[in-house]
Amino acid sequence: MNNGLFTYLAALLLFGSNGIIAAAIALPSSDIVLLRTFLGALTLAAILFITKRHNLQAPSRPREAAALIVSGAALGASWIFLFRAYQTIGVGISSLLYYCGPIIVMALSPLIFGEKLTGGKIAGFIAVACGAFLIAAQGLGGNMPIAGIVCGIASAFCYALMVIASKGAPCIEGLENSALQLSAAFVTALVLTLVTQGTPSFFSPGIATSIDWRAVAMLGVVNTGIGCLLYFSAVAKLPVQTVAVVGYLEPLSAVVFSTVLLGEVITPVRLMGAALIIGGALFCELAGKRASTKAGTAQAARA
Repeated sequence: MNNGLFTYLAALLLFGSNGIIAAAIALPSSDIVLLRTFLGALTLAAILFITKRHNLQAPSRPREAAALIVSGAALGASWIFLFRAYQTIGVGISSLLYYCGPIIVMALSPLIFGEKLTGGKIAGFIAVACGAFLIAAQGLGGNMPIAGIVCGIASAFCYALMVIASKGAPCIEGLENSALQLSAAFVTALVLTLVTQGTPSFFSPGIATSIDWRAVAMLGVVNTGIGCLLYFSAVAKLPVQTVAVVGYLEPLSAVVFSTVLLGEVITPVRLMGAALIIGGALFCELAGKRASTKAGTAQAARA
């Protein structure tokens, strides 16, 4: 296994454990995201200042910076919805619903980016939709809070908005991209927290003393800050298709971690839903790469 792939796998496993660590933090979801984004952005900003302080692209590209700010705001909102879903319907199911986001992007790409929607992509999208329906239907039938399912689905749509907006910044890459997005996510989480609940609860001395600050530091500094550093250093060394396909280790690991460490139950119907979501998403990725390869070959032949 090359170093790039090993680093990428480590980043995905860190991301997959986010819900497990968050389960140890007795705070509202908005407070958890607020602390996570603050510590993550601070970590990345420090690394960025040390390594690339003289080579920043954002100041000379205000439109791209604005696109990343919008993307970061969507990221902050998606995490608030996701962490709320963690607390109400569990880590595994929430992670699977969250990862419907990339498929939403594919479904909207013909309208937004003018990309062709192939038969393979349509089949993959239908599989993901069926998987999400199975999970949601069984959740409602099993008295799973509807608010949690709505939050999981909302996190997927915010994820899609994050991806779409980030495409408006092709020249701001890597750590600078991530640091700017995380900073915008922090501001979004702060505003939403102040609007919905007022002062963050962790400012209360009684609550602050009961918080597992080690878990907070792990989630913010290691899983978010260091995780993003590992992720962006790895993707630059790996083929795009490898990044896309192996990336689905994150939701898969989240399901496994939640089952083993939190005792969440995976019923046969939920297992089938998980297989449809992950399998359909992978099929979409592979179908998209195959179509791109064929188009490139045909263009080369015409030339």
